[in-house]
Amino acid sequence: MTRAIFLTVNLSDSRTAGQADGGQLPMRAAAAPAPRPAPLARLSAAEAVFSAIRQDIESGAVELGAKLSSEATLAGQYGVSRSVIREALRSCNALGLTVTKTGKGTFVVADKVANDLTLGQYSARDLNEARPHIEVPAAGLAAQRRSDEDLKQLRGLVEEMLGENDPEAWVALDAAFHSIIARASGNKVFESVVADIREALAHQSETLNMVADRRHASDDEHLHIIEAIDAGEAEAAEAAMAAHLAAVSAALDSILNSSQG
Repeated sequence: MTRAIFLTVNLSDSRTAGQADGGQLPMRAAAAPAPRPAPLARLSAAEAVFSAIRQDIESGAVELGAKLSSEATLAGQYGVSRSVIREALRSCNALGLTVTKTGKGTFVVADKVANDLTLGQYSARDLNEARPHIEVPAAGLAAQRRSDEDLKQLRGLVEEMLGENDPEAWVALDAAFHSIIARASGNKVFESVVADIREALAHQSETLNMVADRRHASDDEHLHIIEAIDAGEAEAAEAAMAAHLAAVSAALDSILNSSQG
């Protein structure tokens, strides 16, 4: 008989310790934005729930095959909303630690991170291999072809991301940022492909933010991408996007490699 696991940490639903102030975005022809100071360590409610569940699974406190308590029960025990619980469980699923079955619940299927991450219908490896061949040239073309409206939307998104404290809202903005660059490239194939992987990109960002704390680094990388697109510098835009994707890939590798140690 499958036994339910009850986790008993109590957390506040509010996010703690804020984001660094975003300030104004750099104007066209201005020098590249200086890196912002590293933010103080912070832990959102979802990050804390995720860390607690992951630790219990990897330590063996929660056995393989065990069924976790329902979202409502976990929300009550942690003192958070069900949306926070869902956010934490999505990252556990992405790491291959758990599987959520509709109508049945979430079950522990591994006590260490999988060799690859599951991000919607694609894996992290799928995305890492494909994105540089799509988004790097798309950024270069966007620098040459973007409209004033494209640039306005990109700047608006980045400003929202700099001030956004809700992790779920931030990942939606991140996916939109990459989609608008693909659209601004003027290449319908790039636009269609990025639209197809948009959900997977959101899952990837959510997991990286939860496990590797990538939000602030991504914000700075996005600023460099938009500055090159604004200036019409195709090579710089391609280089900035390539650097961003390489940093994402390195963060994913660090998650997978740490699980093998």
